[in-house]
Amino acid sequence: MAVSIDRIFTRLNPLIVGILRSPLHGLLSRGLAVMTVTGRKSGRRYSIPVGYQREDSHLVVMVSHAHTKQWWRNFREPGAVGVRLRGHDFEASARLLDPTSSEFASRVEATFRRVPMMGAQFGIRFDRKTGLREEQLEKLRQTCAVVEIDLAT
Repeated sequence: MAVSIDRIFTRLNPLIVGILRSPLHGLLSRGLAVMTVTGRKSGRRYSIPVGYQREDSHLVVMVSHAHTKQWWRNFREPGAVGVRLRGHDFEASARLLDPTSSEFASRVEATFRRVPMMGAQFGIRFDRKTGLREEQLEKLRQTCAVVEIDLAT
């Protein structure tokens, strides 16, 4: 039976959030941040660690196996989010990118160009020489969500 990295991280989330909020955050904060999201139905606040790529004043968060997660659905309409990034707290605005948009494709492509091995988490093999192939992009449109966080707001 294959081990799901998502399952492992879900169980480790409280520990990871604790480290990211501590003076030891430098161990993990180059690639992980804490997002604090208010549930759209429950109104409860949740803090979860997320992997990110930084682009100027934006963070790009790619959600693997999106159908199994709920938090990103809060941003179908832009909304407020708290972010703990490299030891600093931000009040930011987040929005879900339309998977059919060119912006979705360019954010995904840029992320994989920075971290090609990340493709495995999304079930694709990314090659920097050929870039993102159309069938790979189509698969990503079906299985992942991309949330852009604007830290400048």
